[in-house]
Amino acid sequence: MKAQRQSSDRISNLPQDIIEKILTFMPIRDALKTSILSKKWRHCWKGMPKLVFDDRLSNVSSDMEDVKKYKLVITIFHVLLLHRGPILELCICISDEEIFNEIDQIILHLSWSKNIKKFIFEVYQFDEYYKLPSSFFSLQGLEHLFLKYCIIELPSTFNEFSMLKSLKFYEVYITATMLKRFLISCPLLEEFTWIGYDCLDFTGGNKCTFVELFTCLPSAQVVNISWFENKDFYAGVMSQKLPTSLVYLRILVLQVCFHEQDQISSTLCVINSSPNLEKINLRMIRYVAQTCTTLLDPQDYFGLKLDHLKELVITSFHNYASEMEFVKLIMGKSPLLKKTRIKLSTSVSVEEEVKMLRDLVYLQFPRASPEAKLIIERPKTLPAKAVKF
Repeated sequence: MKAQRQSSDRISNLPQDIIEKILTFMPIRDALKTSILSKKWRHCWKGMPKLVFDDRLSNVSSDMEDVKKYKLVITIFHVLLLHRGPILELCICISDEEIFNEIDQIILHLSWSKNIKKFIFEVYQFDEYYKLPSSFFSLQGLEHLFLKYCIIELPSTFNEFSMLKSLKFYEVYITATMLKRFLISCPLLEEFTWIGYDCLDFTGGNKCTFVELFTCLPSAQVVNISWFENKDFYAGVMSQKLPTSLVYLRILVLQVCFHEQDQISSTLCVINSSPNLEKINLRMIRYVAQTCTTLLDPQDYFGLKLDHLKELVITSFHNYASEMEFVKLIMGKSPLLKKTRIKLSTSVSVEEEVKMLRDLVYLQFPRASPEAKLIIERPKTLPAKAVKF
């Protein structure tokens, strides 16, 4: 009977590191409960390489906010103080909790660790952002960092995140000067995502343009940047190329407005400086009650070469002249292009779509890749139309 019981408990007989990885797929509250299964399981959770602290930690009803806050904070400290072994991945995603002071202490405790490789951090309290404490910048072992609803102010003692490869900012408030300093301090950065709504502070003489931002990303392979309401961000494009070529950039994702000449010039400056681009993904936007009078002259980009581009995706395409000229320019400069996917804006009528297809199919303009497919997608309900050149 004893041999039979041992053979039936296959999970307990797994190596310790395998058990720890299995526990990381469970909510941490459930992982802690495994300690009561047996003596063997009592300490298994303490070696979990991945910890996720979120609202599921506390199952107290919403009308007991003080108790919920207390239980949440106590649980986090309990886990961190009893945990043994390296924490390779840490996730803190907590909303509607007034625990900013306690979070400061948690980060201070974590700052002594050099093992954290991936940190996902989001503490959201309505309209209030969380200011990262100076101790956060002691996490020198970070390779992947995701921040949301935070305020960043670099301490004077900060040198660099020398190991950081992936950086994602969502609604992160930072001055223009601090942003450039932060990016320059990440020499190995391969992926950068910035999604925000006018979160770049230009006050007090701070300045950072779209083009200057890319000069701080010489090693980036993937860049995803949303649009900014502040027009100064796109100003000051003086040439068609950056001072330094973005030779590693493979995927470029941008939110742009082709109503604005500065945004057109900035976008094409980056594309023209990225000889190894494989995918361009643009989401077109327009300012309300503004007509498009800006035109793009392909002759200005006679030397543009996109010898590695395979895919062009444009969403919210409004069928403006500048947008159409951009599509023709890219298709004329990309000999390996396989697919151009255009997702129409809801403002484009069926008649406009037919005219657009007719212009693209029948009007003569240089097409570098005879194999390229042109796919036109209407919003949601109607099926896509595909044309192969």
